[in-house]
Amino acid sequence: MAGLITFLIIIPLVGAIALYIGQPKSARPVALIFNALAAFYALMLWQKFDPSTPGLQIIERHVWIPSIGAEYFVGVDGLSLLLVLLTSVVFPFAFSAQRLARGTCALMLVMQAALYGTFTAQNFVLWFLFYESSLIPAFLLIKIYGGENRDYAAVKFFVYTFLGSVAMLLAFLGIYFAKGTFDFVNLAALGKSGLIAGNLRWLVFAGIFLGLAVKVPLFPFHTWLPDAYQTAPTGVSMVLTGALSKMGVYGFIRLLTPLFPNEIKIAGPWLLGLVVCSIVFAPLAAGRNAT
Repeated sequence: MAGLITFLIIIPLVGAIALYIGQPKSARPVALIFNALAAFYALMLWQKFDPSTPGLQIIERHVWIPSIGAEYFVGVDGLSLLLVLLTSVVFPFAFSAQRLARGTCALMLVMQAALYGTFTAQNFVLWFLFYESSLIPAFLLIKIYGGENRDYAAVKFFVYTFLGSVAMLLAFLGIYFAKGTFDFVNLAALGKSGLIAGNLRWLVFAGIFLGLAVKVPLFPFHTWLPDAYQTAPTGVSMVLTGALSKMGVYGFIRLLTPLFPNEIKIAGPWLLGLVVCSIVFAPLAAGRNAT
């Protein structure tokens, strides 16, 4: 029987299907109803979560594709729950920001479901599918419903995210061939002693880092952001800022840090430098354009 997390993921998808099949005259009320249902399940997760107990809770785990180590494995800890609640808060405001077409609302609901899956999946294959599924509606929302220069902004967004995702996928395939598992919990335990031997570990580290840095977005992998945010509808920009970009930060904490603790310590000063550049350069550029 499906659990709370599964229902949380399915509800926005049902809403998207209802909008597509039912073709209501006003799509926003329907989208808000399904948002309210999803928020209700998110609050149930919060109610059942015990903050005094470390590790994953409310786990659902089922065999999926055992030949490649893929499982339907979802669960929440404090970090996951926080981002699930954040997603539940952002989307109602995004839907209320402006009048949206039926297709826009449906694609945003698909994105919401994918975000719930990204923040709760505990197996890389499942996580990667949700991760990529959130990017597809984002691309279509910019491409179809964006403003001026939407074609350029959508293609730029796609190229950046696609290259980052390919690098991350290849890196995780290398980890799987070395360790034989996609399970985040197992990989975190193995990461303490080193996942990959020799200098190859830095190549794997770089692949995962690139895939996540594009989504943060971290300097200098951020240049897709101004075009996408400027072109996307207001509600979509709110989701891109308030929820979608958090996938990259979440990935750094969930994947990169526990899998490569030694490499993070070595690269830490350089990463902090990139963070400072990301913080400082944006207001400087904005101030220059304002003058």
